[in-house]
Amino acid sequence: MGSYRQHALDGASAVDLVVALYDGIVRFLYGAMRAVDRNDAEGRRVAVKRALDIIIHLQARLRMDVGGEPAKALAEFYAAIFAQILQASQSASNARFSHAIDCVKSVREAWRQIARDPGANVGAMRLAQSGGFVPAEGESGNLPADRPVNWTV
Repeated sequence: MGSYRQHALDGASAVDLVVALYDGIVRFLYGAMRAVDRNDAEGRRVAVKRALDIIIHLQARLRMDVGGEPAKALAEFYAAIFAQILQASQSASNARFSHAIDCVKSVREAWRQIARDPGANVGAMRLAQSGGFVPAEGESGNLPADRPVNWTV
C-alpha cells in the first residue's frame, strides 16, 4: 500500500504534497483515538509521534524570508496544533484529538482551495511553492529517508 501511495504522489505539486501531509496527520490522529478507545497507551504514543513528525517536517520547511506573514501564521498554527496534540495524548482525550483533527482539516481545506484555484490567492500559492513546503537540497519532496512516514495505522 505504501508503494501505491508513493507512486500517487510522484509528480504532485507542492500544494498536493502539503495536502497529503495534512491527510497523514488526520489519519494518525484518528489512529490515536482508536488507541484511546482500546486503552492502548503504546498505540496512542506511536500514532501521536507519527502525526507530530509530520508537523515538525512541515514546520522545518517553512521559509519566513519568502513566505512572510502567511508563513508566520502557519508556524504559529503548527506550534499550537503540536501543543494541542501533546495535551490530547497526555490526557488520552478523544475530545481533544477530535478538536485537533477539526483544526487540521480546516487548514487542509484552505490548501485544497489553493490547489483547485492557484490564481485565486497568488500569495498563498507562492507560500506553497516557496515557503509552505520546500524540499531540502537533494530531496524529492518526500519526507527524508531517515524519517519515513508509514501511511498506514
